[in-house]
Amino acid sequence: MKNIKYLAAAAILFTASSCDDYLDTDNITEKSLETYYKTPQDIDEAMAGVYNAIYTNNVHSEEQIAANLMDNMMLGGGGPDDKSAKYVDSFVDPQEDTYYDMWGQSYKGIARANAIIEKTEAADFSKYFPTPAEAQDFKKQAIGEALFMRGFFYFRLAKFFGGVPLITTIDGVKNGPRASYSDTFAQIASDFKQAIETMPATPFTSIPTSRYGHANKWVAEAYLGRVFLFYTGYMTNIEKQATTELPVAGGAALNATQVAAYLQDCISNSGHKLASDFRNLWPYSYVNTSAKANVLPWATTEKLAWVGQDGITPTFGTGNYESMFVQRFSFGNWGWSNGNIYTNRLALFNGIRGNSMVPFGEGWGWCPVNPKLFSGWPDEDPRKRGSVLEMGKAEQGTASYVGNKGDHETGLYNKKYISLQHDNGAGSNVGMFVQMYAWTNPDIQLAHAQDFILMRFADVLLMHSEITQTPSGMNAVRQRAGLGPKGYSLDAIKEERLHEFAFEGLHWFDLIRWGDVNTAFDGTVPVKNSGVAADYSVKYRPETKGLVPIPETEMRLLNGVYTQNPGW
Repeated sequence: MKNIKYLAAAAILFTASSCDDYLDTDNITEKSLETYYKTPQDIDEAMAGVYNAIYTNNVHSEEQIAANLMDNMMLGGGGPDDKSAKYVDSFVDPQEDTYYDMWGQSYKGIARANAIIEKTEAADFSKYFPTPAEAQDFKKQAIGEALFMRGFFYFRLAKFFGGVPLITTIDGVKNGPRASYSDTFAQIASDFKQAIETMPATPFTSIPTSRYGHANKWVAEAYLGRVFLFYTGYMTNIEKQATTELPVAGGAALNATQVAAYLQDCISNSGHKLASDFRNLWPYSYVNTSAKANVLPWATTEKLAWVGQDGITPTFGTGNYESMFVQRFSFGNWGWSNGNIYTNRLALFNGIRGNSMVPFGEGWGWCPVNPKLFSGWPDEDPRKRGSVLEMGKAEQGTASYVGNKGDHETGLYNKKYISLQHDNGAGSNVGMFVQMYAWTNPDIQLAHAQDFILMRFADVLLMHSEITQTPSGMNAVRQRAGLGPKGYSLDAIKEERLHEFAFEGLHWFDLIRWGDVNTAFDGTVPVKNSGVAADYSVKYRPETKGLVPIPETEMRLLNGVYTQNPGW
């Protein structure tokens, strides 16, 4: 059964309401900065607190939802009363603190990571392990993992907000100004580089399944590639300050050759590999088995088999070797103070509005798919219908669809992250994950225990091709899709990334770093709003430079220390 310990921090030593007070300590059952971080259990609990900071209360602060709403391949959607989704899709801020939880939770994670980095270095774990070498490996993994997570949170902040305050010690200045864009990325690069150099080079295949969901050296190498491409692209194409290097804190820099070497190390030594079929990454490929019925004829014909999401334990097919870093989700409960943040709300909010079918269930209808993507996607690519769900198709289980329930309706939905359900044997359609894990609350708002994949091996291959300007990695991904090889070109990479990673929260950032964001939003899209035909304009405001507004609460608290982002 999915373990909720990844989701609820066992010991959270910091509270936060704003950037200038987030490091205040709160003594919980006599634990403090002076008495904690002494045992491996302390470190594991503290690390759980770091990962816990990924989760946000406000749905607009979830990275994948925010990025998909702004992407030109998805629309706002929802019902007539879902104003906020439409505002974000049109690059209008629906409220003054739309992204406050992303800001606040990221700084909570940074604070907790800072404490682990500082306190673990001085701790002596030798009596808890059979050998000094094992104790040292534990310490290195803990420090490296915390360094990675600090870089992860700063990268999340930088992608959305630009330059942000840099606080890298427990007692760092908490009310200082925002760092420059370049200095922020230099800190991110430094954290990832140190994480790579610190964590043990243990192949993924040798890492215990109990550590699934934790970062490791290979994840840090992959993220360094992502940071390099984003920073150099943004500076060159948005800021018009062309660069081919990623700065590192302290004055050094990383070039393409160095970053490509990290990615090659990941390719050669991590133990990760592509799933045999792209569609096996997504849980809809398990519905036939879980439902004990032929509900997806095409899935049976293609002999799909979900690789699962619990490490490489071959519970489903051959095991999941492709997912490298994921946001683990479980279930929710309205009795909890934050009852629904641990269920995958992307699947809920992207679900089919007003229609409950088998195997694809109901949701709020946000982010309907732009038909431009579907019409321009070659039919011979199995990723097309492995990513996009068509309405009114009996072979997809959507024949009963009634298309007058939502706005911006295009008849196309995100198939990777969507509500899944089937008959529970007692005549009721119940969520697939609820049945798999025997959860007691079948509420569709709480039932989506699907991991969100933050990094997978296909991205490592495509990033390596883009950085080295060679076709090998790109063609490995194409070969997995049953497509022939292509010579390298940036246009080929752009098409491959669009089709491989559609709806995974990456395309928006690709548009920005390539500078395509300024021209990708032209034209109108034919839609239906509650059944009425209309034309919808897909908009972008270039004056924002692809950034979202700093939360107004932070602006007021710092009283002039921050300057608001352009266009907001």
